[in-house]
Amino acid sequence: MEIFEQISNAVIEGEFGEITDLVQSALDQGIGANEVIREGLSKGMTEVGRRFREGEYFMPEVLVSAKTMNTALSILKPLLVGDTTQENVGTFLIGTVKGDVHDIGKNMVSMMMEGAGFRVIDIGVDVKPEVFVKEITEKQPDVVGLSALLSTTMISQKETIEALKEAGVRDRVIVLVGGAPVDQNWANTIGADGYAPNASVAVEKAKELLQRRPHS
Repeated sequence: MEIFEQISNAVIEGEFGEITDLVQSALDQGIGANEVIREGLSKGMTEVGRRFREGEYFMPEVLVSAKTMNTALSILKPLLVGDTTQENVGTFLIGTVKGDVHDIGKNMVSMMMEGAGFRVIDIGVDVKPEVFVKEITEKQPDVVGLSALLSTTMISQKETIEALKEAGVRDRVIVLVGGAPVDQNWANTIGADGYAPNASVAVEKAKELLQRRPHS
């Protein structure tokens, strides 16, 4: 659909001055908030991630795209959360790992998870491994999301998973990793349960892994 392509391109090009009208146009056409995110915003941000990973984009371009995304999400969030009628699917805890203060991907995943029926606990950015351990011990989530936008902070995802093992809480949770420089190979290397290239896949992956998880 053309409107999805326009929204996606606006994110890729960082056209934050136009995104409001495009999102409103989609809503006026009867398109749901989830679909706008899945077919428009997520696809645009996935392409931004690819360009960043391959050296075509640098942080200034990524940040402008993030500003565009945040503008769109501010319109969609009340609709997304307000339409949630599902029973609670599970508890999802997410944070951006130590050394990384970027929150665009984390925020998008949080909203999509909430819209899909998860109870979401967002513990913020620049989260140290020991804080993840503390929050998991106290909140007992079913799924944990570790977000990293920078290649230099990917190592914090690994360190966090190692900290969960040392604390004896790793087996209690499903761990998903994501972010622009992250891929499936990295997820396999550090022992994550799954990798999600965008927010829509994160929801699907979380549900899939929860269904496969043996009940105690």
